[in-house]
Amino acid sequence: MQAADTDTIAIWVVTPNGQMLAEKIAAHLPVADMFISQKLEPRAGAQTFERLAPAVAEHFRAYTGHVFITAAGIAVRMIAPHLADKTTDPAVVVLDEQGRHAISLVSGHIGGANALAEGIAAIIGARPVITTATDVSGVPAIDTIAVEKDLVIENPPVIKRINMAFIRSQRVYLYDPADILARMIPEGSLDRVDHIADLWGTAGTLPGICVSDEVVAVPENVLVLRPQSLAAGMGCNRNTAKEEMETLLKETLVQNNLSINSIKRIASIDIKNDERGLLALGEDLNLPLVFFKKEELNAARGIANPSATVATHTGAKSVCEAAAILATDQGSLIVPKKKSKNATVAIARAASI
Repeated sequence: MQAADTDTIAIWVVTPNGQMLAEKIAAHLPVADMFISQKLEPRAGAQTFERLAPAVAEHFRAYTGHVFITAAGIAVRMIAPHLADKTTDPAVVVLDEQGRHAISLVSGHIGGANALAEGIAAIIGARPVITTATDVSGVPAIDTIAVEKDLVIENPPVIKRINMAFIRSQRVYLYDPADILARMIPEGSLDRVDHIADLWGTAGTLPGICVSDEVVAVPENVLVLRPQSLAAGMGCNRNTAKEEMETLLKETLVQNNLSINSIKRIASIDIKNDERGLLALGEDLNLPLVFFKKEELNAARGIANPSATVATHTGAKSVCEAAAILATDQGSLIVPKKKSKNATVAIARAASI
């Protein structure tokens, strides 16, 4: 099964009217692939399928969104075997072949189906049909907000409890020291707390939201959102195994009560841009790698452990610490250099998110 590309839409067509709609929609979307039944006469550029179900199965995870120009029941039967989780499923929108309604069917918030349905409706003059409770009630949806603010949702089952609290006008406790959710949620819906430990006072009563890169136990009714606030700087000897670097990184995070879900990128010196273990680490953790020149590393402010040995071999007085600082745009070094046999790591936190 293919991996999802970024912001790509598949449009599925089984009727002539549907094909005309698909062509109009595709012309207005940045990246859209049309999948047309072989029984029709697809134009150049469209892909064809003999049977809908196998084709959907093959391509379901290859796209961030799917538009079915079919009856809703057909779309439901096609996608049902492939649905996994609301945090990872692609958006699914259904259109009738007359283009009267654009129905957000699956992944309305996190996957973006609500926005996709509204966008398609605007293109063809259809009526968007949105059924998610928060949208119908006119209140904020915490999962939509999390996507907009690039927050990783660590315990998705609690989403429903938070959204239901908003719908019922029930107050929600919030720990958000960086004020990331400022103005995203009406203040009248929130009771702010100054310390994560204060959330324990809500256990069994009001639900809560914790926006933090710190790993601290919270009550089960608290939604944990991880900001992309940290960067890991890494150095290593040539041909260091990916497993050694991964173990060092994860153990360092655990020892310092920091969430791996808050790591935004891994950074190093540019002479390591072909280091296979480091490249494999980024791929396995689905984290981008950034590389800095020695001159950039030497200009970093806040290095705690400069090394003459490192300078001799690389020309930079620091690799992991300096790289972490630069990767957070001159943020604060919160975990100085830690070592394994062949690798080093340091963690920095961005000043603003």
